Amino acid sequence: MIQILAALSVLTAGSGIVLAVMFLVGTTRPPGPASPTRLWLRGFWRGPGRTAAQRRTHQGVLIFAVCAGAAAWLVTGWPVGGVIVALAVPGVPWLFAAATAEKKALARLSALEAWTRRVSDYVRNGIGLQAAIVATARTAPPLLATEVRTLAARLQAGTDLAGALRAFADELDDPSCDEVVAPLILQSADGGEGLHLALLDIANGLAEEIVARATVDSERSSARFTVRFLTGVTVVMVGFGALNPGYAAPYRTGLGQLILALLACLYVALMMWIRGLSLPERLPRLLRSEAGAARVEVNP
Repeated sequence: MIQILAALSVLTAGSGIVLAVMFLVGTTRPPGPASPTRLWLRGFWRGPGRTAAQRRTHQGVLIFAVCAGAAAWLVTGWPVGGVIVALAVPGVPWLFAAATAEKKALARLSALEAWTRRVSDYVRNGIGLQAAIVATARTAPPLLATEVRTLAARLQAGTDLAGALRAFADELDDPSCDEVVAPLILQSADGGEGLHLALLDIANGLAEEIVARATVDSERSSARFTVRFLTGVTVVMVGFGALNPGYAAPYRTGLGQLILALLACLYVALMMWIRGLSLPERLPRLLRSEAGAARVEVNP
């Protein structure tokens, strides 16, 4: 084990020296488009949060996970144990959050329905579509307040209506939102009539979808209980093994570490599969921006 730690230390120190030299010297290679790996790492570091506070919390959890994994490795002498602890720090809350993920999605869908009806009311009163969207920013539902205010700020800054609406749909990243935004884009393009009735139909469809998804959500409660139960039992067993050296002695060898890694991979795959069963199938979006993750950023 000492030899392994020494080799890893040498590799880490050597990599650090090489990276420091590259940073100081630089390169003559012209900058090109970011690779898929770099984009994935950037997205992984930023996290799924929609606000700066949520992204900072996600990054704090990642930093704590790395520190906890390193501490577990040093205390136990198990490289695989350190990796398991590092994965467990963000992974266990993620598994327990399976029960609340769909509830949050339903709450956002309800907020989207309310916002759609407000836009429809403004349009019915003879207000133009762009002015109606800006007006809803003052009374937007709390779960959509940031996105709606950003949309209004883009419009007030001179962004064309279709582009601002596409950015709005990309930020929400939900097929149901695309069903609302698509008629608005068509209205901005050809100026057709009947937008008020179309928005009412969409809002009514969203209300029916909320009821249907809530019914299905209650039927998936058993799968979510299974996820919570197995996760809790696993945490207890890992804690028991850490407090009883004799119980975990077989895993201290190289073969034991390999077996532990295989068991951990099987457990993670099983939990991800069960969690996937407890969540609704994600439908493909109707609208996609040409640049993928490109955004029009205007501070509201």
